[in-house]
Amino acid sequence: MSTGTQFDEETSRRIEAVYQTPDVIAQRRDVLRALALRPGERVLDIGSGPGFLASEMGAAVGPSGRVYAIDSSESMLALARARCAGQPAVEVHPGDATRLPFPENHFDVAVSTQVYEYLGDITTALAELHRVVRPGGRALVLDTDWDSIVWHTTDRARMGRVLEAWSEHCADPHLPPTLSRRLSRLGFLVQHREVVPLFNPAYDANTYSYGLMHHIVGFVVGRRGLTQEDAAAWAADLRALGETGSYFFSLNRYLFLAVRPDGRTAG
Repeated sequence: MSTGTQFDEETSRRIEAVYQTPDVIAQRRDVLRALALRPGERVLDIGSGPGFLASEMGAAVGPSGRVYAIDSSESMLALARARCAGQPAVEVHPGDATRLPFPENHFDVAVSTQVYEYLGDITTALAELHRVVRPGGRALVLDTDWDSIVWHTTDRARMGRVLEAWSEHCADPHLPPTLSRRLSRLGFLVQHREVVPLFNPAYDANTYSYGLMHHIVGFVVGRRGLTQEDAAAWAADLRALGETGSYFFSLNRYLFLAVRPDGRTAG
């Protein structure tokens, strides 16, 4: 989640529950597969949220490695510290993606999932990413393009208004199409790109879209002219579609794996 956004304890717990759905568990598997972490590597997790990925990366690098998880939200840091308490390879610290508290060339690997789209100063954040990754090291960035959302509704006009209002929750809701260029301009070689879809063909409390629906209801009221009644009617429509077997949700996230060249790295 955003390293520039503070979450209260209740919101952080809701986000933690979403991170435990099969959708986001599968996303973490995709991230770990793309990273191919090795024992002994030093890893930075930028915007670590409740610490699920940091914990799994700690297991991958083993006792000879180290994972540094940073976030600016105190409530998220508390969740991450509790989750990683039994893993000596994982350290959890406050930190800002635009001012990483580490020296140059410090990490073998740096990871940022669902963070940069929330930052107002993406240019500085990506420059910081490049600074702390050593030559020959790897960087993985994963973010959402909110234009990719497909959410079935009986009222397309209302859905459009809700999603337009929801787009205000992040600084750049359409970041992924620009990431290859941004990373390349910094000197990274982008070696791999893939789509990470979140697909929910049924209304189910144990899905990403169910949790997202509740976040949206709490966010959009008072934006784009939407009232509490509008938000409630939007959510009720989704529930009704679920009851009739007509529910459908799809959203794409985009994964970029880049290498900082060391003179031997092939393009």
